[in-house]
This record gives sequence, C-alpha cells and structure tokens, in this order.
Amino acid sequence: MSIKEKYVNPFTDFGFKKLFGTELNKDLLIDFLNQVVLPNRHKIADLSYAKNEQIGNTEIDRKAIFDLYCVGTNGERFIVEMQKAKQNYFKDRSIFYSSFPIQEQAKRGDWDFKLSEIYTVGILDFVFTEDSAEKEVRHEVQLKDQNCRVFYDKLTFIYLEMPHFTKTEDELKTTYDKWLYVLKHLPYLDNRPKALQEKIFAKLFDAAEVAKFTPDERNSYEASLKYYRDLKNVIDTAIAEGELKGELKGKTEGMMIGLIEGKREGKIEGKIEGKLEGKIEGKIEIARNALAENIPLDIISRLTGFTIEELTKLKNE
Repeated sequence: MSIKEKYVNPFTDFGFKKLFGTELNKDLLIDFLNQVVLPNRHKIADLSYAKNEQIGNTEIDRKAIFDLYCVGTNGERFIVEMQKAKQNYFKDRSIFYSSFPIQEQAKRGDWDFKLSEIYTVGILDFVFTEDSAEKEVRHEVQLKDQNCRVFYDKLTFIYLEMPHFTKTEDELKTTYDKWLYVLKHLPYLDNRPKALQEKIFAKLFDAAEVAKFTPDERNSYEASLKYYRDLKNVIDTAIAEGELKGELKGKTEGMMIGLIEGKREGKIEGKIEGKLEGKIEGKIEIARNALAENIPLDIISRLTGFTIEELTKLKNE
C-alpha cells in the first residue's frame, strides 16, 4: 500500500501511540492534557506511562486494554482513548474502564480510602446520537446531585466530538483550538500551518512525518492505516445502504397503509418502521463485512451491539 499523506493519521492505533505513547514524545501528551483536559485546573509537570492492560481481581473478571494510561506527578490517573467508530455501549465502557484506576489505588491494611483524581478522555471520530443536533465539541461529565452540584470532583470524563470542531486555521486563537485542529486535519496537511508555530507543534509535526519513519515503523503504520480505512469503509457503506433500504421500504409500506386506511398516519408509521428495520439490516451488513475482513469479534461487538454468540452464529451461516 502506498502512503500518500505526508503526516501520520492520529486516528490510527499506530499514529496515536507514535505521537503520544512514547517517552520521546511525552511532552506532547503533557501539553495536550494541560491545554485540552485540564484548562481550568492545576497543570501537570510530568507523567509516567503505566501498563495499558488491566486485569480484574479474579479469573472471571473482565480485562481492559487502554490506548494510553498514564499517571501524573501528583498521582492523577489519565486514560486516553482514540475512538474511531460509534458503538452502542461506549459510555458504559468508559465507566467500566474508570473502575480499574480506582481499584488499583486500594492499599492493604489500614487505609482511609483517599483517592487520586481520575480522568477518562475520549477523542471521538463520531458524535453521540443525542448530540447530533448540538455543536458542542468538548463534554465534561462529573458525578452531581439532584441540584446539579458536583458531588464528587475526582472522577471526570472528557469527550471530544471531533466532527463538531469546524474552525478554520484563521479562527484558531487558543492552544486548545490548535490542538483540536491538528488532530482533525493532520493527515490532510502538506506543511505546518502558520497558526501552529509554537515549539510544541514543531515537535509534533516532526514526529508525525511519515518519511522519517523506519522501515519497521512504516510497515506497522501501513497495516494500521489499512485497518482504519477498511473499518471506516465497512461502517460508512453499511450505514448508507441500511438507511437507503430503510427509507425505500418505509416509503413503500407507508404508501400501502395510507392507501388502505386512507390516513396520513399510515405513511408516517411505515416510514418509521422501515427506517428502524433498515438500521438493523445495516448493522447486520456491518457485521458480515467486518467478519469477512477478519476483524476481531470483540471489536465488531462494540461497533454493532451484537453479542459474541450472535456474531459467531452469523459467521457460521
């Protein structure tokens, strides 16, 4: 596969970890966390990378594999995830992941239960369904009471819905805006924009230049990029086909019911039902195409909402 882009795609597994997951580029992650995750809080001066695979306390407990997991100098825990595609239970997954850095702080013997802060950060290449009509990019979520007062301020979830970030280069005023711009546009740029002349971005663009990769790095990136493109193509195609089938089926059924009953409600009912069925057919098509690409079952399950058992049955059909 020929790589035409000058800079690495940060939404690939390789690209994300190349830029933010190495000791050599640790200052990139520190600046990103300080500017995007902690804009109104204390700043972290340093951090250390922790093991990204977390195992439950017993053999039957599930495990979690984070994209990045790091600990600040004051004990703050940061889980950073780059999420390429929408999945049914992504929020549930975020909550589940946050339970591991909570549990690992437990101490044997006498312990007063004091915990360090935990931040779960999701950089999303999609928008939540309930936010489709909104244009907010950054969502910060904490545990609150019935009067919307923060009940516990040491557990914070940050979600960045990247499709909602639409600022142009000329509109970039803050470092926060510049970080979001570079994450979204990096693989489509030919040179470092004039608005991104800070030293931290000079280092990022240098680290992201594909031509400077070693042969092994290039091979790894090619495989990661192919996986990203195949997955995105499978999802986009299936959704488009599913919505089209649903819309056509809905129109047909709606017209039939309307003709029979002579009511406008028939058209509406048929269209709604058709769209719902079309979306289900679309998910089945996503699963079949993903299975054909030998994508792991747990990933397909997260993308479609089907259980492993359902996917296994579909694979054997």
